[in-house]
Amino acid sequence: AGSGAGSDMRTEISTAAAFVTRLLRAAGGVGEEQLRCFRECLQEAMREHYRHHWFPLVPSKGSGYRCIRINHKMDPLIGKAAEMIGLSHERLFQLLPSELTLWVDPFEVSYRIGEDGSICVLYESPQPGGKATKQLESRNSCKEEWRTGRSSPSKSYNMMTVSS
Repeated sequence: AGSGAGSDMRTEISTAAAFVTRLLRAAGGVGEEQLRCFRECLQEAMREHYRHHWFPLVPSKGSGYRCIRINHKMDPLIGKAAEMIGLSHERLFQLLPSELTLWVDPFEVSYRIGEDGSICVLYESPQPGGKATKQLESRNSCKEEWRTGRSSPSKSYNMMTVSS
């Protein structure tokens, strides 16, 4: 890799893996050692998966390939990392939101919980490889959303049945 294409995606990958790990931690029942291992396995799987699909000069190129998705099917990268720590797909579906989309692109990592949720940015960096990267920890607008999204996968169904 010329100008370290691999190192360029390190921050984006670690941000995304840390986010999924935080969702698992918040759900409870998974030990810290397992979580650490899960995070490392997920990062490794993502690095491998994105190796030839990372284009800092055209950040949106390959975005669909790098999109991590849970939507009644477990994303294979998350599934692979979970297998390494002995978590079944069934258990993952209990622990993680039933609908999660995570976009891992050069200079930006964002996510959406639920099909109609708002898109929240986890990490953003100026494009030309500038050093002024800012980790967005003050994402209060979205913090509540991933908490509430976690516990209410059936909310939309309830509203439909109640309206009879």
